[in-house]
Amino acid sequence: MVEDSPFVAMLVDMGFSKERSCGKLFKSSLEVEYHATKSGHDSFSESLEEKKPLTEEEKKEKLKQLEEKIRQKRKEREELEKQESLEKEKIRIKSGKEMAEARKKMEELEMKKLLEQRKREKEEDRIARQAIREKIEADKAARRAKAAAEYGNLVPPVPVPTPAPAPAPTPAAPKRDYTETRLQIRLTNGDTLTQTFGAKEQLSAVRLYIEMNRTDPPGPFNLLTNFPRKVFSFEDYDAPLDVLGLVPSAVVIVQKKIE
Repeated sequence: MVEDSPFVAMLVDMGFSKERSCGKLFKSSLEVEYHATKSGHDSFSESLEEKKPLTEEEKKEKLKQLEEKIRQKRKEREELEKQESLEKEKIRIKSGKEMAEARKKMEELEMKKLLEQRKREKEEDRIARQAIREKIEADKAARRAKAAAEYGNLVPPVPVPTPAPAPAPTPAAPKRDYTETRLQIRLTNGDTLTQTFGAKEQLSAVRLYIEMNRTDPPGPFNLLTNFPRKVFSFEDYDAPLDVLGLVPSAVVIVQKKIE
């Protein structure tokens, strides 16, 4: 059953009859009877008595009231739509903030994982370098022990002294005692490392410095000098730099070792 509305009531006041079963409006009782005969409706809430027609002024007033109600309804609908739009915008903003916070937390978590990974890699690199140092020291100790054992088994012949003419005394040239040497190290990729070492440091210290600071591709290598031309052997790594002629300065070349 269709409910009454203010608009229907106002139209009824303006001279229209209303059939309650279907909500239709009729101008006269003849139209009501025709509708009842055609549709079978017989429940009418209004009397079939025709209402007194309104004057023009009354009709204008009723129409004005109707238009005002329509405007009021439209305003209420617009306010409702505006409120719904605001609520939707609030929900959208809230959802956006939640997504931004979730994204920020995810980025912070990823950054934390990255920092932890870099920390692990740095620690692993430190351990690897320490292992290299220990291996070099162990090799040096093994070579020293081997050399000592071989030296102990050798019986050097007793030299027979022979008289030699006494040389004429010559003034000795003053010899400067260097305590440091400055080495320029040329890598396989053309880069250059420059470092100061103690004159009594062994060549193995230079090799370790190269392994820890090189910028060329990793791999086994030999050390050599061009002037004079000399490729350092495995035994040379235990010799001091001044004994090898690398004091007070020298250019050392890194050459890729061919297996």
